[in-house]
Amino acid sequence: MATGMGLALFGAALAAGFAAIGTSIGNGLVISKVMESMARQPELSGQLRTTMFIGVGLIEAVPIIAVVVSFLIIAK
Repeated sequence: MATGMGLALFGAALAAGFAAIGTSIGNGLVISKVMESMARQPELSGQLRTTMFIGVGLIEAVPIIAVVVSFLIIAK
């Protein structure tokens, strides 16, 4: 039974770790493209910034869900 718990902890750590890596890559891509767009069309910077914050907020939901799933795996 101890092996099963070890594997559960390993799976939980993998889920949270990969979610964090994916989120950081996604945030970096979104922010870099928004900065590029603002440089090309400065008159749209307010609208682009608002859209960026919505997108980053949605991307940030992924690791939160992954941590919840990790807790569920550990509690099982």
